[in-house]
Amino acid sequence: MKAILLVGGMGTRLRPLTLKTPKPVVPIFDRPFLAYQLEALAQISEIDEVILSLNYQPDRIEDSLKADGSFPFKIRYVVEPAPLGTAGAVRYAKQYIDDSILVFNGDVLAELDLADVLDRHRQHNARATIVLTEVDDPAAYGLVETDLDGNVKCFLEKPEPDHIASNTINAGVYVLESDTLDRIPENTNWSLERSFFPSLIENKEKFQAYISHGYWIDIGTPEKYRQIHWDIMDRQFNVQPFRSSRADQVVLSPSANISETVQLIGPCFIGENVTVESGAKIGPYAVINRNCKIHEGAVLEHSIIWPHTTIGSRTVLRHLIIGHACKIGNDIEPIKGTIIEDESRIGGPAITF
Repeated sequence: MKAILLVGGMGTRLRPLTLKTPKPVVPIFDRPFLAYQLEALAQISEIDEVILSLNYQPDRIEDSLKADGSFPFKIRYVVEPAPLGTAGAVRYAKQYIDDSILVFNGDVLAELDLADVLDRHRQHNARATIVLTEVDDPAAYGLVETDLDGNVKCFLEKPEPDHIASNTINAGVYVLESDTLDRIPENTNWSLERSFFPSLIENKEKFQAYISHGYWIDIGTPEKYRQIHWDIMDRQFNVQPFRSSRADQVVLSPSANISETVQLIGPCFIGENVTVESGAKIGPYAVINRNCKIHEGAVLEHSIIWPHTTIGSRTVLRHLIIGHACKIGNDIEPIKGTIIEDESRIGGPAITF
C-alpha cells in the first residue's frame, strides 16, 4: 500500500519563516516537520512507499529528509510541473498508485490510529474515508456533516457562520480508492475539498467519516507553529523529544556547552553544539536549535531559535521566533510576538562565534 503527502504548498501563512524554508521542513525542535508525519505513517506495516507531492523548493525538502534518517518504506519524490491543488496533485501521482491510498495534507499533525482508519474504510467498502476532528471554531476549516451511520452528507470548505451546524472538521487525512481518481482532470488545478469530495456526495457514493478524538493541529500559522512546540513540551502530543518526560523536563543535547552559572527552567530544549555563556537564563518554553550561541546574561523565554543564530549579551527574547543564521546584538529586547526572518542582523556590532 502507498501513501501520499501533499507538500507542494508555499506556506504563505507562515511567512517570513517560509521564504527560504519550505513549510514541510520547518524545524519542530531539531527535526523537520515532515519527519513527524512520516513517523505516523510508519505505524502501518503494509505501507511500502510514501509519495511526496512537491512543488515549492523540492530540493530543500529532499535534502532535509535525507539528513534526518531512514524510514521503513521507500520515499518517492514527485514534483508537480505547476501547482495543481490537492486533488490535482493526487491525480498527477496516480501513475504510481494501484490500490487504496492514504493521503495526508502537508500541514497537519494528528494523534491517530491509522490502522483503525483503514479498517473502518474496508469494513464499510467505502470509496473514500475522511478523518474528522472536533474544534471549537470550525469556520476556518472544511466543515463536514455526517448521518447516524457515519456517511458524509455535506462538505463545506470554510463555511459562512450561518452555515455552521456542527463542529466536526476535515482533519486532512483520507483513504481513497484509486479508481475514484479518474474523475480528476489531468494537469488541472483541482481541489479535493471543493470538487472531489462534493462529487462523491452528489453521486451517492460510499463516503465514510472517521471521527478522531486525539490531538490534532494545523501548523500553517506562526501561532500554531509555536503551539505545537508548547503542546509537545506539555505532553499533550506525546512524541520525541519530550515523550514520557516529566512536565518540567530540560532536554539537553550531549554536545551542548552550557556554563555552570546558566539558569535552565523547564520545559526547554537545547540542541546539538549549542553554547550558552555564563549568567544566561533559558526557559521556560525556550527552544534553541543546533549550532546557536547565546552570550552571557541573555534571557530566552517562550521563544524558538532556529539553527546557526547568535544572541548577544544581556539581550532579552520573550515570545519570539528567530530564523536561521540571525545575529542579534547586545542589550536588545525585541517586541513580543516578533518573527525575525533568516539571516537578519539586529543592533550592535556583528557577533561571531
